[in-house]
Amino acid sequence: MLRNVDADETQRLLDYPGLIDALDAMYRAGVNAVTRMVLHETLPGQKQNDWLILPAWQYGKNFGVKLVSVFPENQQRGLASILGIYALFDGTSGTPLAVMDGAALTLRKTAANSALAARYLARKNVRRMAMLGAGALAPHLVMAHCNVRPSIEHLTIWNRSRDNAEAMAKRLAGEAATRHLAIAIADTAEAAVRDADIVSAATMSKQPVVLGDWLRPGTHLDLVGAFRPDMRETDDAALARSRIFCDARFTAAAECGDLCEPLARGFIDDKDLTDLFQLARRERPGRKTADEITLFKSGGGGHEDLATAQYLVSKTDHVSKPAQT
Repeated sequence: MLRNVDADETQRLLDYPGLIDALDAMYRAGVNAVTRMVLHETLPGQKQNDWLILPAWQYGKNFGVKLVSVFPENQQRGLASILGIYALFDGTSGTPLAVMDGAALTLRKTAANSALAARYLARKNVRRMAMLGAGALAPHLVMAHCNVRPSIEHLTIWNRSRDNAEAMAKRLAGEAATRHLAIAIADTAEAAVRDADIVSAATMSKQPVVLGDWLRPGTHLDLVGAFRPDMRETDDAALARSRIFCDARFTAAAECGDLCEPLARGFIDDKDLTDLFQLARRERPGRKTADEITLFKSGGGGHEDLATAQYLVSKTDHVSKPAQT
């Protein structure tokens, strides 16, 4: 029976500890087929709108596709900027199993993916986190990072609109009280970054919002926004000072400006890049020393969405696989 999973249930079922482990298992096992298509629309006087089609297949298990739109000006319409659906299919018969809220899945998946990277790369005893950006994804990133690094005790939020940063702080107040997490608002990105052990950025910026000169030894930098080639969240100085990691070369290194642009002009080389497949399979090391700076670029991809949808379905008894014949 086809199961429809709404946004609230998607959020509830995708707990961070289990989802992070499910993503880790996916990176170890790999996927057999994954691709990506992005269509664009730019109307006069408006920001670019994007529609992403992200299919993936683990042979003999499941395949699925995410259809998601990114409309940056939706906030003015009272809508989320990310909207969509995910459809999961049985990989042995092609039977549709579930349709779930694509925006909720994306928020939880993206945050869990960054937290998985931090589990490999952030120092164990981090205390201070900076969150640059205050959109829908930002609170999820904070909570996911706190899940893998419960030592975090102070959060600084920076956003171009201080009102949005303050609104995010209010949304997090309950969780923060439970976790004994102090929250402050920074007037500048520099002030937030210079004092942080983990810096997470989730913006639509085309110009760097994190400069390498601001990073202190031992920092873990988590770059989540800037998903197009014309976007950048950090500068070359940060790349030069860091060991560089990404979730997948076929998304982060091929599509995201923080990596694809410096790769194209030879400022960095692919041999200096480690992905989560290599980390999960222990083919390359994560953090080596307490003082090194680690930089993780999240590019997303259908492989992550598939693993997330599979985990969601495993959490409910309402979806059953068809009998084998």
